[in-house]
Parts: sequence; structure tokens; C-alpha cells
Amino acid sequence: MYGLKNKTVIITGASSGIGLACAHAFHRKESKVVLAARNYGVISETANRLNSLRANSALAVKTDVTVESDCRHLMDIAIKTFGSIDILINNAGLSMRAGFSDVDLIVLQKLMDVNFWGTVFCSKYALPSLIKNKGSLVGISSVAGLHGLPGRTGYSASKYAMQGFLDTVRVENLEKGLHVMEVIPGFVATGIRNSALVADGSAQGESPRDEEKMMRPEEVADRIVRGTEKRKRRVTTSYEGRLTPLLKLLCPSLLDRLFFNNMKKEPDSPIL
Repeated sequence: MYGLKNKTVIITGASSGIGLACAHAFHRKESKVVLAARNYGVISETANRLNSLRANSALAVKTDVTVESDCRHLMDIAIKTFGSIDILINNAGLSMRAGFSDVDLIVLQKLMDVNFWGTVFCSKYALPSLIKNKGSLVGISSVAGLHGLPGRTGYSASKYAMQGFLDTVRVENLEKGLHVMEVIPGFVATGIRNSALVADGSAQGESPRDEEKMMRPEEVADRIVRGTEKRKRRVTTSYEGRLTPLLKLLCPSLLDRLFFNNMKKEPDSPIL
């Protein structure tokens, strides 16, 4: 087991959803938590609450992961404040909902900027400290990163890219003690569908799915903590995530049909 006490954990997209839940989950393990997001007001309030529970245990850093200099600054200030980086949780993410034939290409570019390049920028500047401390590099991916999700071309592409990047970093550093973990959540009640971009690049504003029936972010965060402690290669939180690789290997055409039928049932489905 990898002990988390006094380890410095950086979490991007920490203002809500899985990122916010991770901040609380790692803090309960007595880690020092660095919350990164564009909404400084929200992460600052969270950091203040965590510091009231344990002094000098949390830091908020305003960060736009699509800006390389912001990512470098995040790592620099984390090291300056806490001395090192032990764990990086690349959680900042953006989704979409539109058919490829209808979508403005700027939507796909925005998703790649946040989901892929945000992971690359943060990982680049955290890596020296992570390798030095034999720490953990974590990426929050998706079932959409295992198989193409209809109406989510940019999302699937960015998550595929993220996973290919993390896999390669793992292999490159195979003899240096670096732990690399991919997290594959199913549908989680995070609000990501509310902010998902539609064809013209505007936010969807309302989820097409019943969020009440989805897994809670806190449950995902607890699994991420356990996966980090056990230094797992992959954490999968849903039966869809566990079944998809098997079906993709054995009967990919059936998997195509299952994904298509599932997304076709959404209200106002973009693939009809």
C-alpha cells in the first residue's frame, strides 16, 4: 500500500464533481491538497474549509489547464508551498453532444484543449517531481475513451488521446517507479452534461439523462483513492467500463450497435 499521509496531491477541475470529491477524499487521508480550477472563488472556499480542519493542508490555485503557463505556475507554486508533488489527478474535463456532421469544429478543438492538452501540460511540469518521489500520475478518462460514443466525437477522441498519452508515459518510465493510472467512470452525477457543448459551441444547459440514478462523485473519488494506494493500472467504476473491452475484442459490431441504441434513446438525440 502506498501511504497518502503528508503526500501532496494536485487535482485539476477541483471546483465541482469528481475533482471536488477527490479533494475531500485525499484530505481525509491526511494528504496535502492543491485545488486547481478556473473558478478561484469556489476552490478558495473549499481550501479554507479544509485548512480549518487541518492547518496548512490545502491550497487553491486559479488555473486554466488550456494555458501552458498556468499549468507550469500550478506545479511551481505547489512545490514552493509544500516542497514536492506526489500525485497529480488530471480531472479537468469538458464534454459535448452533437453529431459530427452538424458540429462546429471549434467544439472539437476546445475539447482537445481541455481534455488532452490540459493533461499533457500539467503532466509535463509535474513529471520531474513525480518521478523523483515515485509518485502517481492519474487521468480521469471515460468509457468513451474505450469505444467511440455517438454524438460525442470530440469527447471520445480526446479521451482516446489522453489514454494513449498516459500509456506511453507509463512505458517510458517503467524502470523509474512512476505509477500511472487511468480511471474509467461510467455515468456520474457531476454536472458535466449541463456544461457540455452543443453543435454551435454553446453550453447544453440541461442534462438529457436522469442524474439521480447515476453514481455519486464521492464514490468515484473513494475508488480513485484506493486505486492510488494500491497503485493500480486502471480503475473502472461501472459494468459498462468492465464489459466494453471484452465486447470490443470478441464482437465489436455488437458493441457498435449497443452504443448506438443507447445514445439513440436520449431525448432529442443528436444522432437521429
